[in-house]
Amino acid sequence: MTQHKTIVECLVYNEYHGLSYTKKIMAKLPMDMLQLSCIQIASIALLLFTQAESTTEEISSHKNNTITSCIASERSALLTFREGLSDPANLLSSWKGDDCCQWKGVYCGMRTSHVVRLDLGGPECAFGDSGMPVLAGNISSSLLGLQHLQYLDLSCNNFDNIQIPEFMGSLHKLRYLDLATSMFTGNIPPQLGNLSNLRYLNLGFSQYSSSYGSSYNGTYSMDITWLSRLTSLEHLDMSSVNLTTIVHWLPVVSMLPTLKILLLSACHLRSSPDSLQLSNLTSLETLDLSGNDFHKRSTPNWFWGLTSLKHLDISSTGFYGPFPDEIGNMTSIVELELSQTNLVGMMPSNMKNLCNLEKLGSYRNNINGSITELFHRLPSCSVNKLQLLHLPDCNLTGSLPTILVESLGNLTWLDLSDNKLTGHVPLWIGELTKLRTLYLNSNSLDGVMHEGHFSDLDMLKDLVLSDSSITITTSSNWVPPFNLTMIHLRSCQLGPKFPAWLRWQTQVVSLDISNTSINDMVPDWFWIAASSVEFLNIQNNQIRGFLPSTMEFMRAKEMDFSSNQLGGPIPKLPIDLTSLDLSQNNVVGPLPLDFGAPGLRTLVLYSNMISGAIPSSLCKLQSLWLLDISRNNLNGSITDCLVNEYSTNTTSMSIVNLSLRDNNLSGEFPSLIQKCPRLIFLDLGHNQFFGALPAWIGEMLLSLSFLRLRSNMFYGHIPVELTKLVNLQYLDLAYNNLSGSIPRSIINCTGMAQTRDDADDLRSALTSGEFYAGNVLVAYTGNLTVLTKGQERLYTGEIIYMVNLDLSCNSLTGDIPAEVSALVALKSLNLSWNNFNGKFPENIGALIQVESLDLSHNDLSGEIPSSLSALTSLSRLNLSYNNLSGSIPSGNQLQTLEDPASIYIGNPGLCGPPLSRKCSQPGPIPGDNHEDAGHGVVSFFLATGSGYVMGLWVVFCTFLFRRKWRVWWYSLCDSLYDRVYVQVAVSWASFRGKTNG
Repeated sequence: MTQHKTIVECLVYNEYHGLSYTKKIMAKLPMDMLQLSCIQIASIALLLFTQAESTTEEISSHKNNTITSCIASERSALLTFREGLSDPANLLSSWKGDDCCQWKGVYCGMRTSHVVRLDLGGPECAFGDSGMPVLAGNISSSLLGLQHLQYLDLSCNNFDNIQIPEFMGSLHKLRYLDLATSMFTGNIPPQLGNLSNLRYLNLGFSQYSSSYGSSYNGTYSMDITWLSRLTSLEHLDMSSVNLTTIVHWLPVVSMLPTLKILLLSACHLRSSPDSLQLSNLTSLETLDLSGNDFHKRSTPNWFWGLTSLKHLDISSTGFYGPFPDEIGNMTSIVELELSQTNLVGMMPSNMKNLCNLEKLGSYRNNINGSITELFHRLPSCSVNKLQLLHLPDCNLTGSLPTILVESLGNLTWLDLSDNKLTGHVPLWIGELTKLRTLYLNSNSLDGVMHEGHFSDLDMLKDLVLSDSSITITTSSNWVPPFNLTMIHLRSCQLGPKFPAWLRWQTQVVSLDISNTSINDMVPDWFWIAASSVEFLNIQNNQIRGFLPSTMEFMRAKEMDFSSNQLGGPIPKLPIDLTSLDLSQNNVVGPLPLDFGAPGLRTLVLYSNMISGAIPSSLCKLQSLWLLDISRNNLNGSITDCLVNEYSTNTTSMSIVNLSLRDNNLSGEFPSLIQKCPRLIFLDLGHNQFFGALPAWIGEMLLSLSFLRLRSNMFYGHIPVELTKLVNLQYLDLAYNNLSGSIPRSIINCTGMAQTRDDADDLRSALTSGEFYAGNVLVAYTGNLTVLTKGQERLYTGEIIYMVNLDLSCNSLTGDIPAEVSALVALKSLNLSWNNFNGKFPENIGALIQVESLDLSHNDLSGEIPSSLSALTSLSRLNLSYNNLSGSIPSGNQLQTLEDPASIYIGNPGLCGPPLSRKCSQPGPIPGDNHEDAGHGVVSFFLATGSGYVMGLWVVFCTFLFRRKWRVWWYSLCDSLYDRVYVQVAVSWASFRGKTNG
């Protein structure tokens, strides 16, 4: 099985090798071997077995050297070999004195005193232990002086960038050669084909080793015909050796008649013959072809005819089609690994013939059928042999059967996670008395699990029921029969009271009871029980209380207490802690002067009531990668780290994500940030920072992709140096006092001009997640409110896809440079509430991905370019209160925008739909300062009317208070009346006389 293994699984599963010492070996293995497949672990067990079996006289001679003594020429050869090595950890410190048979890793024959075994390797790096000391340097040809050498192990070292020496092909007595995972590169020398006595050959590379970077190119071979000469070979491991050019690899391998184990995983093989004529592989018991890309139907294939196979792994090989009926012919099979092979449909009914089957793995295949039907197709001919059933993410449906299927009675491992199972968990789960691991998470299971489901599970170690609707109900005084190491119950119903049975779980390594409806005071016994937990998640409950003062003595590495009601100050943290999330609680007081966790990488404290200044003790956290202390009550300025106070490394910190928004921090732009060259995300928004933006932002923070300085008091020009940030895709300088113009060199910000093909670096900067046995335990997703489309929107993980330029609410002037139109990856552009003037950007239609465009409240003039209608992604547009004129463009997305009239209000010269004024009407002269089109005419009539009314009022008041003026006025009116009357009467009489005549 290649995904998420535990020692428990392989303890159980490697017993088919018949190795009595297997349990002792596994008990000493570190937890990092979770990523290894059982076949790889079996290989390691065989390696150790071979070492233990090599020859009795070698081992006894090393312990009791009363008879043997080192041969001088061989001692000289060993010393010359050591001179070529780099041994920084002094692993070969015992290589001194005359008797080389007493040196570490050197074994001599009891009768001959010849060096017959050189063991300078170890299994550590196979488990990803990057901290183990190793040998390096060159391998001297002086080893040829050890002509009686039968066993050579140089595995798990760091012979970086050197080839496997050709001279090794001259060590003719070698029966065991292990050069695995030692960073060899280049072509594998065909001279190794001269080692005709070889029984064990390991040239593989552990793909799970964390000791080496992804830049390692590894070894390759363009011709493997030399393998056919190793006729005594029983074990061949060439995992991760690049065999891309090898087409006919199988005929070569099939010429090895004694071969029992063949491991060719991740070799870039692309051909798998349908059948094989004249095959000598009659002894082959273990075949691992996983991780290659054959991309062909699962049948026909040559390996289905190997009836001697006991262990077959074809996972992740590109095979597709239905599960082949040929599976039923492999009656010797013990371990069958078919995961991630694009196989579909129900497994064949003739699987009942596999009477020796102990392990079945079919992770992430589309079985797409009833779980009950699948159970009935499992072999029952040998009752209670099946030990491990690994069927997660197989699209299994239906309910678990109510009666125990006979073939499941001896299960130690049951994984049915990530399927579509419904209904209740049956009581027969409690009858699996040998069960050690139970994964039922991520299904639609519901109902109640009570003490009866667990009462006989004495051997249970891993209980994973997360992301289901299961309610776990037990009495308050119930003492479980098991002592678990893993408890994952996320989103199950445990509350409202704290589950009392947890107090008896004293060996837990990983505990997840997040989102389980607990609404209770955290009991004191919980902190005692959790003191040995390494991964602890209680987030999204209503847990009250205080963090314990003894927290520093806990063994925790990852802790997530977010979204609860925990209060009090932050105590000194556990020394091994690497991740802490206390966000959305009621934590008070200042940040600790001594965090107590020097290896802390993630610290998330947002939405609390933390006060005071940011202490310089943060500078101690040299490994800190993500720091979010936003939405608190922090105040004061951010002091710089004192040189040499906490670290000799004063020029660089590891922070990638820094969020300090929504506090009361003040002072100039923090100079401390100069020491954070790896910053990708920086948010100082909604504080009281002031001063000019320093030019060094663009010179020291070259990795910056997100810069948010919104709602501060920064002033001055936008530094031209800021445009050196080629990765910048999110720039928010809104609500400051910035002046000047937009630098035309903003076109250099290719993060706004090109869509990212790979956002993994942003995703890792804004999100974090720790995994334990395939389950996310402590997870953080950066969250950010973005003003776009006219409203504030909360973005979480999807913020990595947001490309935004927001310079609104400043005092910027000048033209909107044409270069802005080249930022074609923008999704939101907001330049509103500034003093921009000049023409509307002509090439605005180039911003084909923009969804929100706001240029309102500026002094832009001229016509709106017709290219605006090319913005087919646009969902919000605001061009109001400018001096725009002419016809409004139409078509495409512009016809679907909400409240279209408000988009153009305050532009007196605009015409055409959606405005009521037609473009054929003569337009009024636009006024200044955004006045209405008829403002001048209205002003004229208002002034005239006001003067007329005022004149009448003056005359009226004069006549009211001046009697003589009234008499004179009425006399004048009477006189004028009489004169007019006489004149009219005379004229009328004269007119009538003429008419009658």
